Amino acid sequence: MKILRNLLLGLVGLIVLLAGVGLFLPDTAHVERSTRIQAAPERVHAVINDYARFNEWSPWAELDPKAVYEHSGPSAGVGAKMSWHSEDSNVGSGSQEIIESRPDLIRTALDFGPDGKAVAFFKLEPAEGATQLTWGFDTQFEGNIVGRYFGLLLDGMVGADYEKGLAKLKALLEKPAS
Repeated sequence: MKILRNLLLGLVGLIVLLAGVGLFLPDTAHVERSTRIQAAPERVHAVINDYARFNEWSPWAELDPKAVYEHSGPSAGVGAKMSWHSEDSNVGSGSQEIIESRPDLIRTALDFGPDGKAVAFFKLEPAEGATQLTWGFDTQFEGNIVGRYFGLLLDGMVGADYEKGLAKLKALLEKPAS
């Protein structure tokens, strides 16, 4: 009985310790990756700003060919919205909507349902006849301690997908016209 009580006290102590440490972890997470694309910023912007072309370079599109995509609003620019549903946990379900579209910046609101909301952005900078493209992701955990621990892993999880998506976008835009 004494062993069980000590085990229970140890478990409660561990939970209190993890919660206490969690309170001091960042309440936000930021992920960002960049690449240089040998194409004019206007051309890069046109592809990113059009959800009809998203799956041509999306790092998630090939993960589940059975995923269902729906588009609403305009096909491009502010108000363009794309929703997806997949049984594959690597793809999941959610939506994204373009909330700002300027020649140098596109911002999207991401909604992952019960998994939270976030904002993604694409920053385009002219770079000697090319475009320096930065793809970023920002989220807030609103005090959620488990989310704060998740935030420590986010760069490793999302960053690799962003690198893959940027590589696919670069290949798409640098492909010689046929």
